Amino acid sequence: MQDDLTGGARADEQKAEQRQKDVRERSEERETRQTTPTETEKPLTRGERNDVAQHGKLSALTVYSIVMREGEEELHRPKASLWWSGVAAGIGISTSVLAEGIIRADLGSDFPYLNLIESIGYTFGFVLVILCRLQLFTENTITVVLPVLADPSRNQFYATARLWGIVFLANMCGTLLTATLTVHAGTLKVETLAAILEISRHLAEIGPMDSMLRGIPAGFFIAALVWMLPSAKGSEVLAIMVFTWLISAGGFTHVIAGSTEIFTLVLNGEMGIVRAFAAHIFPTLVGNILGGTVLFAVLAYGQIRNEM
Repeated sequence: MQDDLTGGARADEQKAEQRQKDVRERSEERETRQTTPTETEKPLTRGERNDVAQHGKLSALTVYSIVMREGEEELHRPKASLWWSGVAAGIGISTSVLAEGIIRADLGSDFPYLNLIESIGYTFGFVLVILCRLQLFTENTITVVLPVLADPSRNQFYATARLWGIVFLANMCGTLLTATLTVHAGTLKVETLAAILEISRHLAEIGPMDSMLRGIPAGFFIAALVWMLPSAKGSEVLAIMVFTWLISAGGFTHVIAGSTEIFTLVLNGEMGIVRAFAAHIFPTLVGNILGGTVLFAVLAYGQIRNEM
């Protein structure tokens, strides 16, 4: 029995050593490719070669490493930091609904191509939340999942579940607070509140299954956005606006932004809280996770797995 255990431990050590050797060899191979001039680069000066290197695209492995490092840092943040950042994100993402309501109120519900125009307002909350580095649940469907895919241990699963639970609940509290102020604080013009309620009723017409299915593309787009931001230096705002505009204009569902609209109807007495979660929030949550984690995160990990 002892010999079997010793033999097993030795085999594990040999596998680990071989893996480290393979990693070093692949790293050295990439280093050689990067430092060896191509035929067209040989006539260039050193400064010109540096310009070529600086204007090259980030590799998939580089982007993966950037996003994964962010995920690892998020997994180790204190609970209080995650909580308050998540509440702030819930409040901030509600800017999307506010901006849509203002645009609709000013243009009128019968304005041509209203959906395409007011969807620009939908992007405002995402710009605010992402550039302020606040904790938005749907961003975490990829960032904190990559460390789990790389090291699927019990501790990693626990840390991810902990972060997801805290951030989702905090986001919900933030959107609920904003919806309360929207309906009861009297801070909005009557026309703007009416427009927000009209937008919210349109979302409420979507059934549970459709909410889940429409949540899949939204989750995929947010995960793709997180993946592309490291390569979008100087164009972050444009990238955020393009893909979040697509979510709204395409009629897709985002669990956090949509919860603001659903809670607005609940607080206005038009929907029960049980129906709000069962028919809208939870189905959309499932769809966003499927799109962000099962589709994009797994595919993103798959494309670089053999390069690590």
